[in-house]
Amino acid sequence: MKEYKNNKELIEHLENKNVIIDDKNIAMNIIDNYSYYSVVNTYKYVFKKDDNTYFENVHFDEIYSLYKFDKNIRTIFLKYALELELKIRGIMGNILAKNYGLNSYLNKENFDELADENDINNIINSINDEIDTNKGKHPAITHYDQTYGFVPPFVAIKILSFGQVSRLYGLLKQSVRNEIAKKFNISPKLLKQILVNMTLARNICAHSDRLFSFHSKFFMTFKLIDSTYKVNNNSTNLYMLIRSMEKFLNEQDYKDLINLVNEEYKKLKESIKSIDASVILKIMGYLNV
Repeated sequence: MKEYKNNKELIEHLENKNVIIDDKNIAMNIIDNYSYYSVVNTYKYVFKKDDNTYFENVHFDEIYSLYKFDKNIRTIFLKYALELELKIRGIMGNILAKNYGLNSYLNKENFDELADENDINNIINSINDEIDTNKGKHPAITHYDQTYGFVPPFVAIKILSFGQVSRLYGLLKQSVRNEIAKKFNISPKLLKQILVNMTLARNICAHSDRLFSFHSKFFMTFKLIDSTYKVNNNSTNLYMLIRSMEKFLNEQDYKDLINLVNEEYKKLKESIKSIDASVILKIMGYLNV
């Protein structure tokens, strides 16, 4: 759209594009609550042909069903991503303390000698900045600073963003990265790749952006998880990321994750008639198995 349209005009715009509106009041209420951009503009491409026109008999309710599917997938994904994150933080904090003590883990000599010096300085400075910002605000940070004059790694790591945790891991000495990765029975290279992609996916969830179509240029060496999977275009998709979470979750949690995603797909499949719902699975990466 090149100019503002109110809800009524947006509904008329969709109808002019041959999208079927079964209940205009419900459709306008959805657009009012979640915005036309978030519901229609973000998900309509699945229901369009190569010439940018809609397929026959596309209903607004179908587009909204895909919106709800993706919203629910984000909620499910984030729940189990947070469990992964808790384990990464706990293990990294303890291993850093064991190898470098409680007050010297941010010394430059503790980082990979092959890493870029600017990257090392940036992560050290950003962690110190986070600690300074949280003094007097975060109870544990305040306690250790006021009582001992320093903040140990297993406390500091709790206040870092997941992106900072990911960058920190990638800059540690190889021996320390190996020790952390061994806890998950994967290679340090694969763990770094997973952390980078998990950071991107978590940011998508945090900003309520489109997750089901997640594709990342940061390639994951997925053959180390499933050697039979056919990777397309050397990119990482949502299926690969969900599948990799098996390395971090206990057996029941991983089963629950898979079952919840499957249940959401079944509901979506029942709601979409104008296109084959398997298109969604293909976009997610499931049909490459």
